[in-house]
Amino acid sequence: MNWLKQQAANIAGTQEPIYGPSALQSVHKQAETTPYTELTKQDLKWAAMESTCVETQSFYLMADSGHIALAQVIYSNVAGIRTTVQWNTKIFYPDQRKPNLWSSDAVENYGFDDEKLRFYADGCAMNLSEDGTSYTIKSATNDASIVNLVVTRKAPGFHVGKDGKSYYGTNPDNPWGSMRHAFWPRCSVEGSILTKDGDIDFKGSALFIMALQGMKPHHAAAKWTFCDFQSPTYSAIMMEYTTPPSYGSSIVNVGGLVVDGEIVCAGSSNAATHSEVKGDPENDWPEPEAVKFSWSGKTKGGKPVSAELSGSLGTRLDRVDVMAEVPKFVKSIVGGVAGTKPYIYQVFAICLHPTNNQK
Repeated sequence: MNWLKQQAANIAGTQEPIYGPSALQSVHKQAETTPYTELTKQDLKWAAMESTCVETQSFYLMADSGHIALAQVIYSNVAGIRTTVQWNTKIFYPDQRKPNLWSSDAVENYGFDDEKLRFYADGCAMNLSEDGTSYTIKSATNDASIVNLVVTRKAPGFHVGKDGKSYYGTNPDNPWGSMRHAFWPRCSVEGSILTKDGDIDFKGSALFIMALQGMKPHHAAAKWTFCDFQSPTYSAIMMEYTTPPSYGSSIVNVGGLVVDGEIVCAGSSNAATHSEVKGDPENDWPEPEAVKFSWSGKTKGGKPVSAELSGSLGTRLDRVDVMAEVPKFVKSIVGGVAGTKPYIYQVFAICLHPTNNQK
């Protein structure tokens, strides 16, 4: 009966019944025995599911010039009825001296190579190199932002646990949904994005995340907090989400610490805290003003490691009204939820207050 109720909610887009936290098999359980697994080339295959899903490859770019950008492909399947693919590019300018540049375009004639390691469509492609250490990213889907980049992994990639997935469903042997994140936490980037104002050199550092929500996204998570910290020596990555009440408002956290070319630790024993909340007067949302991110784990040799990143967030770069700006296919996924008004708050801080402790 629970499975039938879930399927009805999945098709209609309505809120799911209350299954409770036992209906979530968190990746934290896997991490108790296998904190993380280093990625191989095969772990970077597109799933390209034929049922409801949202799958992404996202590159977060931090140029030496101070520019920040996102290059992203979103593959979306709605109930196995309609599949669409969107290419997104976003540029934040140093000191906000120009308005953010946002380009989002549906692409046609998309596909994958036989191994599902390379994506292509009219005017764009994301190609993994033969040795599995770099992506070539090209897009001419929008004249406002023509992308020509190479992102190269500088440290091992990882996903938490054995397969990186949390599973949803009242029967653990037959789950009806899943969530997965895989990371290249420390990368270099070369190349440029050509805008109508000229070419922007994006030589600098980068983070790559491959994510799969193997169900309707608003059924999988209700709240998100994401941290990407990059310095000349350290990288610290964290992705935390809270499930809807259907799954007990459970918190799932995945992340890791990297020093130069080595993973120091990775796993699910981390925490993201909004230490100060100022609220957003325009929509009554609890916008954070200060945060604290805490990582905890062990090295391969079994030594305890902890790190903390905390401080004021400073000036907001953007507040994205998801329902107003995301592609139409995302609206169709969440459209059945009356009153849904999701927002994304994007912030960049030159320096918070990092601390680390390795015993």
